Amino acid sequence: MKTSSLKIQVARKLTLLLSGLVACGIAATILFAPDAFYTAYGIEVAGNTNLTNELKAPAGVLLVAGLLMLAGVFRSQLTAVSLTAATTIYLGYGLSRFLSIALDGVPHSGLVDAAILEIAIGGICLIALLSGLNRRNAHTTN
Repeated sequence: MKTSSLKIQVARKLTLLLSGLVACGIAATILFAPDAFYTAYGIEVAGNTNLTNELKAPAGVLLVAGLLMLAGVFRSQLTAVSLTAATTIYLGYGLSRFLSIALDGVPHSGLVDAAILEIAIGGICLIALLSGLNRRNAHTTN
């Protein structure tokens, strides 16, 4: 295996590790300590069972997606699908936040920071995904 190929594989695994840990950490916090998580953004959820339920549902999906991202670290066969999930989740969240900013106005600064972080992680995941696809295409055409 070439050194450059090994570097790309390591970078892809590190990208999945970071994105998976962040997703799982956020999801677990929302699932088990939503009041503390959302209070940091100026959102009061305590005592609002309907809102808590509505926030925990996507957190469960985020947890499963984070576990899929982490699975790609350990199973090479899952790396591409894990990076696809990571790219979709992070860019989906980040772009949706920017759409909300455009339509609804600027929220708490922590939510703007979250959008920037999500776009950054999603962009890194997209680069990692495309680097693997380009490498695979180069091997099949040669």
